[in-house]
Amino acid sequence: MVVDVEDLPLEQVTKQLNKLVNVIKIVELDPAQSVQREHLLIKVRVDNTTRSQVLEAVNLFRARVVDVSTDALVIEVTGDSGKTNALLKVLEPYGIKEIAQSGLLAIGRGGKSITERVFKN
Repeated sequence: MVVDVEDLPLEQVTKQLNKLVNVIKIVELDPAQSVQREHLLIKVRVDNTTRSQVLEAVNLFRARVVDVSTDALVIEVTGDSGKTNALLKVLEPYGIKEIAQSGLLAIGRGGKSITERVFKN
């Protein structure tokens, strides 16, 4: 889970998260010292005339098609929010039927794991 704390005090967010049963640790990651990605599944309306154009956009963004039907494609894309937003803008004119989005995922850079980092409770 990624939380932008510019407008919220980090301490308050940490206290609220620690109340959740499934929370094991909370680690503050510096954006410059972490890898951050989003994961989206996008269902796009297609027909015989637009299918090749949508497939071209998918390839351009290094996304992939994970389901094909006669009137729609389900596309999977992973990347930073700039990449995912740009793909959504390109696909919008074709008709986006559904979006499932993970939100931002992050992990620290380098060899240290979460158990080796200083964490706040």
